[in-house]
Amino acid sequence: MENELYRSEVECKRESEEIDFSDEEKNEKGKTAFDCDICGKSFSQKAKLVIHERTHTGEKPYNCDICGKSFSLNDHLTKHKRVHTGEKPYHCEICGKSFSQNDTLTKHRRVHTGEKPYHCEICGKSFSQNGTLTKHKHLHTGEGPYHCEICGKSFSQNDHLTMHRRVHTGEKPYHCVKSVSFSRNDTLTKHKQVHTGEKPYHCEMCFKTFAFSEGGKVEFGQSLVQVILLDIIISSVIC
Repeated sequence: MENELYRSEVECKRESEEIDFSDEEKNEKGKTAFDCDICGKSFSQKAKLVIHERTHTGEKPYNCDICGKSFSLNDHLTKHKRVHTGEKPYHCEICGKSFSQNDTLTKHRRVHTGEKPYHCEICGKSFSQNGTLTKHKHLHTGEGPYHCEICGKSFSQNDHLTMHRRVHTGEKPYHCVKSVSFSRNDTLTKHKQVHTGEKPYHCEMCFKTFAFSEGGKVEFGQSLVQVILLDIIISSVIC
């Protein structure tokens, strides 16, 4: 709800221009008199109040003529239609890549600039996207907001829950070009090295190479069992 309220405030100026109210319904500059009956928030123009009230009522008067989906703001409908048309009007001036939404372009630019405006107040680590910061904070709090409806286990990230569910469902959506399937993409990547013979991991002490990062752990006396199990699961599965 808070995010919806924020978006409403940011976009109400643009939206209010599309709603025709008489001059008598507009206040003097800086004066607020149009109050929301539900939350009490005040607005300088009735048009802005009307837009705000949709966050409470759920009204979505703007409809997509292609798929029928409805939206509370016309700006949201405009962005949605690009899913159908494929229009990408926002272009990166550095690499030329195009995007359907301006905020997506803003996030993309950080790949080039290295900007990381979102900071963890606990450890000081910085991130380029707010969503990544939110996931990171779960490491500090131990919070697991994503719960498995089958066994009740909790996870800090939704994609971790998605991978976990496959333990119950047996789903293996990642397929080798031959015939073997895997529940995780990283497991498929490791499996493919069986075919290619690739050994991208190097021991910095003896320069021995390994197909899997776990292989190097044996060099330092760490879990041999882990390496053996990995070999059984991946290396011996030749398709």
